Amino acid sequence: MKNQTPVDKANKQPVQKIRHGAVSASIWSQDADRGPVFNVTFQGSYRDEDTWKDSTSFGRNNLLVISLIAARAFEWIGNQPSQPKR
Repeated sequence: MKNQTPVDKANKQPVQKIRHGAVSASIWSQDADRGPVFNVTFQGSYRDEDTWKDSTSFGRNNLLVISLIAARAFEWIGNQPSQPKR
């Protein structure tokens, strides 16, 4: 899918990042006995003078974007193989 970037797990980075404009979802993986467990965090980027900053607070205009990338994250997680830990 467009605007999705696989990220290396070894650096404790998200396993996938989905972006739409200034809003992004980071998908994190944690190993469990029954296979990987995924969690999603949402970030918004904004510019404060010359510095880019992140926020986890969203206004009305970003709520539909959050729902869009949440649906994409849901789909991505659903397409991952579930392999139990041995």
